[in-house]
Amino acid sequence: MCELRIDILTIFPEMFEATLSGSIVGKARERGLVEINVHNIRDFAVDKHKLTDDYPFGGGVGMIMKPEPIFAAAEHVLQEAKRGPARIILMTPQGKTLDQQMVRRLAKEGHMIIICGRYEGIDERVRLALVTDEISIGDYVLTGGELPAMVLVDAVTRFVPGVLSEDALAGESFTSDVLDYPQYTRPREFRGMAVPHVLVSGDHEKVRLWRRKQALARTLEKRPDLLERASLSSEDLRLLDDVKREQSADLTREDPGNEYD
Repeated sequence: MCELRIDILTIFPEMFEATLSGSIVGKARERGLVEINVHNIRDFAVDKHKLTDDYPFGGGVGMIMKPEPIFAAAEHVLQEAKRGPARIILMTPQGKTLDQQMVRRLAKEGHMIIICGRYEGIDERVRLALVTDEISIGDYVLTGGELPAMVLVDAVTRFVPGVLSEDALAGESFTSDVLDYPQYTRPREFRGMAVPHVLVSGDHEKVRLWRRKQALARTLEKRPDLLERASLSSEDLRLLDDVKREQSADLTREDPGNEYD
């Protein structure tokens, strides 16, 4: 049995073909580390026209996804999987914003069912009686839940044991509430931009310190909020002080008014 089973409920299953067959997700499936199935909600519609949406009670713009096909699809998957309770996730801009900590927790679940909404949303009874988690990938609205579901599947799969090495995961952005350091490869010089000398010096300790300092500097510049909750070592604090002093000195040199001080 795979470490994790993911079932996706959608009315556009063809959208997932490339995402689930390529790159890390595809290799994880081939190696039997994760099982991912896509189910067409229309197959569980109760009428001869296979309708999955209807007009909203009380009037309004657009259509609402019906509860019967979604409940039927989820119940079919639960019975087929025989894994016990599952996390039933609705991708919605009203949900909790996805982050690395949430991804790590979900990767430890044995079974996830992801519901992809469409149109103006889903019948509220799905949310009340079926869904266990509501997840958003940001404060904006997309045409449907398929793209957010792909983001969630990719992010979670990477943390399934055996998919990536611990070393590969350890240095990534957000793993320790600090963004990743800058990366360089060949050629050593490109259009007048050279690789920092320390990276080709062969001094592993200097490389380590440079990378950590750059990671802290990048986090301070782009996401200072992360540093407020990060667990920083005494070495990190010293490097961060160095970064702040250097940035302050740069600002002083750039200020043309300083020549009159």
